[in-house]
Amino acid sequence: MAPGNDPADGVLRVGEIGFDEPRALLARYGLTLVAVADGRDIPGSFWGESEAGIIGSTVYARADTPVHSLLHEACHLIVLPDDKRALVHTDATDSIEEEDATCYLQIVLAEQLPGVGSARVMEDMDRWGYTYRLGSTRAWFEQDAAEARAFLQARGLA
Repeated sequence: MAPGNDPADGVLRVGEIGFDEPRALLARYGLTLVAVADGRDIPGSFWGESEAGIIGSTVYARADTPVHSLLHEACHLIVLPDDKRALVHTDATDSIEEEDATCYLQIVLAEQLPGVGSARVMEDMDRWGYTYRLGSTRAWFEQDAAEARAFLQARGLA
């Protein structure tokens, strides 16, 4: 694919917003954000490349990590009970309910990051290739995410 034709081009990266605000946001949930040096492998990254990684209560990201990826991996940890969180290394869950709650929460938490917001994260999720039966992240979030909201509400997260 020719440079500039990748639909993932243009997604907001952590380096564009800095690590301070995401670090403070994650700390409110008992998580630590570790900045990984450019060009280094990201520990605990399920997908590799620039995708965020998770090990225990730590989220790893580089400047080129998409903000939506950092939020997604952090939200995987947030939705887990503390005893399960401590055991996580790279792969947080195989539960559809937890995956949906994670996607929903990452959209909600994006509002708490200056210069990000839920609309931008939903656009970036679509660019990156997230797929939903209603055709877009926004349609899912607004019309088809009642179960994810209920999951989060039951855990005091929404």
